[in-house]
Amino acid sequence: MKIRRVLATAVALAVTTPAALLSVSPAYADAKPAAQTQEKPSKPTIEELEEAAAEAQEAYDKAVKAEAAGRVELDKTFADLSEVDGTHPLALASAAANKAAKDAAAAKTAADQAVTDAQAALDALPEEATEEEKAAAATALSEAKATATTAATTKAAADTAAAEAGEKLTDARIAATRAYGVLQKAVEDALAVKVAADAALAKAIKEAEEGEEGGECEPEPDLTSKVTGLPDKLVAGTSTDFSLRVTNGSDRHMDEVLAFVSVHATDKSGLKDTGKFFRLQWSTKSAPKWQNADADDYIDGVGALKPGAHADVKMRLTLDKATPAGNGVAFFAADFFNEDGSCGGAPDLDMYEFDVKAAGSKPGKTEDVKPSATPRPGNTGTTPQGSASGTPATTGSLAATGSSSATTSIALAGGAAVLLGAAAVFVVRRRKTGSDA
Repeated sequence: MKIRRVLATAVALAVTTPAALLSVSPAYADAKPAAQTQEKPSKPTIEELEEAAAEAQEAYDKAVKAEAAGRVELDKTFADLSEVDGTHPLALASAAANKAAKDAAAAKTAADQAVTDAQAALDALPEEATEEEKAAAATALSEAKATATTAATTKAAADTAAAEAGEKLTDARIAATRAYGVLQKAVEDALAVKVAADAALAKAIKEAEEGEEGGECEPEPDLTSKVTGLPDKLVAGTSTDFSLRVTNGSDRHMDEVLAFVSVHATDKSGLKDTGKFFRLQWSTKSAPKWQNADADDYIDGVGALKPGAHADVKMRLTLDKATPAGNGVAFFAADFFNEDGSCGGAPDLDMYEFDVKAAGSKPGKTEDVKPSATPRPGNTGTTPQGSASGTPATTGSLAATGSSSATTSIALAGGAAVLLGAAAVFVVRRRKTGSDA
């Protein structure tokens, strides 16, 4: 039973997912997360989700059209010469150059044979041949040699021209193949965003029609998470240990407390997600052995917390040696669940930014990263209800990112596609804000 903070990381995904950028503006790749550059976002609406879905559809349609045009150009460069109307000009030029080289080779062969024949005729003259006959044979040989020399020069030039034409055609085919590959990837990415946006919209509409069942989780600002020892520069190929303290500053007992830790990173371009090179581990007093953070970015080793009590979590962030230099961001928060069905969590997430240095770089003198709060709209959700399998459904308070999507609906949808949809909607909204400035 965990509150899925799906939207907590949508800001990072909007920056790291090229697919989301396809439906908006590539220039956004260099932008900072909205929590640091924008005003606190208002709660998203279905209308904004509809706008994002429409833009995703438009981006997909354009990508499909561009891919079709790219296919035509690719086919032209590989078309057979019999397909005159569809053959690329460079293919025709290469074919013509090859034919000219073949004709020149045949002409040189014939000229060389003529020299051989003229020499044989001269050598075959009898001793009694007249001076006129000898002169005629010598002249024939000289003329044959001149013709052979010209044929050799012509053949060399034709061979060079054929080679150059062939190289140009090969280059054109390689370029067309690469361009077509990019266009195919663009269609795949645009489709992913479209599907995600449609799914988010459908969930929001369904929830609006059906309404929420059960109670709501409550925002609990006194449930805090504080990080110490996390530097603002991390080096590939190294591990960094830091601490997370979760404190129950409220007057209520919390039966189960979960810490939320989510780390995202990109290369310097901001277009390539490098999160696969990161490994996040944790340990606590009750679970001293290092454990990997789960797929939902939750740490379940905190346990229960009495009023005023706290729990410390040791954290270890390891970067693979292959980690590209770039930028990263980490989110921290905590949620609680009680046996009586009540639940809640911190209304804000603490967001920490850090630089990623290439392997071998000197870490230099660094200071702990200073957090900036990322608010969540409403901080409410549906009280967990039992599913058909008897396992509690995943619902609850969510993190805000500025995404124009219905908070609870996206949380219920979950999954990478919905994350992409949230990212796309967020960027759409941000671009719209920028255009009005």
